[in-house]
Amino acid sequence: MTGAGRPGHPAGPVPRPALEIAVTSPEGARVALAHGADRVELCTGLELGGLTPSAALVEAVAAVGIPVHVLVRCRPGDFVYDDEETALMVSEVRSVIASGASGVVIGALTAAGGLDTTAVDRLAASAHDADRAVEVTLHRAIDLSADPVATAALLPALGLTRVLTSGGAPTAGQGLERLAAMVDVASGVQVMAGGGLRPTDIPALAAAGVAAVHLSAKRRAEPRRGAAWIPLGASSASAEQDTHFVTDPAVVAEARRTLESRTTG
Repeated sequence: MTGAGRPGHPAGPVPRPALEIAVTSPEGARVALAHGADRVELCTGLELGGLTPSAALVEAVAAVGIPVHVLVRCRPGDFVYDDEETALMVSEVRSVIASGASGVVIGALTAAGGLDTTAVDRLAASAHDADRAVEVTLHRAIDLSADPVATAALLPALGLTRVLTSGGAPTAGQGLERLAAMVDVASGVQVMAGGGLRPTDIPALAAAGVAAVHLSAKRRAEPRRGAAWIPLGASSASAEQDTHFVTDPAVVAEARRTLESRTTG
């Protein structure tokens, strides 16, 4: 495929962005693989923004045969971590790599809203010490930073592979201008668009120059209960909402078709 390129960039071939799907189970990884994903990001607690999965879950998903990048996030909430939390995530990085992860997804901020370069460097170093070939992605903590574009400019010096971001907007489709700016300043670091992303957003995101698109492609699972329902936690607002998310094959397939149409159109 050839194209006109982004404003200010020369015309020429436009590489097809990679397709990454967020999954929470081996079944989700199988769905992603069967319907055209290039890799998966594995986590638990997708409804909480994602948390570190167990070693056993990483092993099971790695056995599916698709590259697995594992989110390392020790708790929900903000991305400002103390020394004990950072040390825990350093250990989690080593654990998930030993369990078969081909990449890790990390991040940390300072209380002032800057990138916590000390914590990020520790986490990235632990990944590379475990396996030099492991890819390291900065997660959407960057979207909560005081200046996502300025933060993106820091990434080439940290030895990261890519950054997952909505461009600091509520959704990636709303963050196009800032995503394009991040592509410009993060030389050598892949910018992956994600956050409320729909397959229909993909053409505009690809035109902005992103190297990959990330979708949760999720739907609520049908509850499988054998008795009456009672609330068990703050998130259990209703019987219909008290379930988990699964990967929707139709959304993955639509994203793949959209990407392929850019390649062949």
